[in-house]
Amino acid sequence: MFEYHKDKQRYLELTYRVTDRYVIPMIETVKKLDPSLHILEIGSGEGGVIRAIVDRGHRGLGIELSPGRVALAKEFHQEVIRQGRLDFWSKNIYAIDPERDFDELFDVIVLKDVIEHIPDQERFIPWLKQYLKPGGVVFFGFPPWQMPFGGHQQVLSNRWLSKWPYLHLMPWPWYRTLLRWGGESDGKIAGMKEVRDTGISIERFKHIVHASGMKLLAERHWLLNPVYESKFNLKATGQAAFIRVIFLLRLSTLSLVCDESHQAG
Repeated sequence: MFEYHKDKQRYLELTYRVTDRYVIPMIETVKKLDPSLHILEIGSGEGGVIRAIVDRGHRGLGIELSPGRVALAKEFHQEVIRQGRLDFWSKNIYAIDPERDFDELFDVIVLKDVIEHIPDQERFIPWLKQYLKPGGVVFFGFPPWQMPFGGHQQVLSNRWLSKWPYLHLMPWPWYRTLLRWGGESDGKIAGMKEVRDTGISIERFKHIVHASGMKLLAERHWLLNPVYESKFNLKATGQAAFIRVIFLLRLSTLSLVCDESHQAG
């Protein structure tokens, strides 16, 4: 496991920098982030992504299933929370009634490295439309399933297995046996199976967006993921179109969608 996965403060700072340098500029290609807007992040973890956006003068809400991660987020961002510019909830997104629970809908919804962990994406993606204001957009950033580390094997405890690209594409019985041989816990193996069950390809993502009656406004693909700047000191590099058709070389994608019945502002 890489050290930044254990150090939550460092991971928060990493996600903050990636959001400030890449996610916000990507959103701004289709949606002006001025004046102050209402931002929702789903799967907010310790809050690095939503904090970077809030620091641009916006108001934010982070929703995260894990109570422990929400507790850390509230500790890390307590001053901004006291100012009323940011809050964090530990809730299941399906348990929220927008009319009852929100004082105001959202101009932007952000899911950074989250959609690949959510089951039943055919239900979830169109579900987001009810949280958007007219002209609102949804940002998705995710590693496609077929990329070298699309199975999130970098979080494994075994140093050798955590650095083995494409490991997750093995047939599950072989993969499970290898994980056990490598000394991974039952909990970690279950986590790898969960990612395997929810991993999403670019083609499937686009199909769900289209079938949901939503519109893909912009997309960008990376040969070297922006997060690698902070992790490995490697300069982020966009992916040429001729490489993009080779699905095993798709390292990450950043996409923006909106409800097709709304016009992005």
